[in-house]
Amino acid sequence: MANNLMQFDPFNDITHFSPLRSFEDLFKDFRLRSTLGNFETEPRIKMDVSETDHGYTVKAEIPGVKKEDVKVAIEGNQVTISGQTKYETEKKDGETIVRRERYLGHQSRSFTLAHEIDDLKAVAKYHDGVLELSLPKKPGNGGTRVLPIS
Repeated sequence: MANNLMQFDPFNDITHFSPLRSFEDLFKDFRLRSTLGNFETEPRIKMDVSETDHGYTVKAEIPGVKKEDVKVAIEGNQVTISGQTKYETEKKDGETIVRRERYLGHQSRSFTLAHEIDDLKAVAKYHDGVLELSLPKKPGNGGTRVLPIS
């Protein structure tokens, strides 16, 4: 009986934005597919943030977004990353899309760091769907700056 114990986290569905997951699990036992399974949420920009005495390094995954469609804005200690993916307009005669799973549209994520960022020394690089930010710390107040991406 002890082998059947499961860890319960009441906030798990909320933090992963899957509030209906438990409801869907009811249907799995009956081998029925829930109509809620087609409900898809906007993909979240996943990122890692590390800190040193001198600054922050952020690595954010934004797959499928072209470099020119990625924007980074810094205002004080708040950083906003956004990206835009567009629909492919090429359609062949007699071709019908059966299923579309790739997300197309606007993604954005903002976060606040413990220290203000020196926006004049901040650097952004984008390669293979990963955005890497070098954000040096700065004392005092700064303005808003949009980073060029190389």
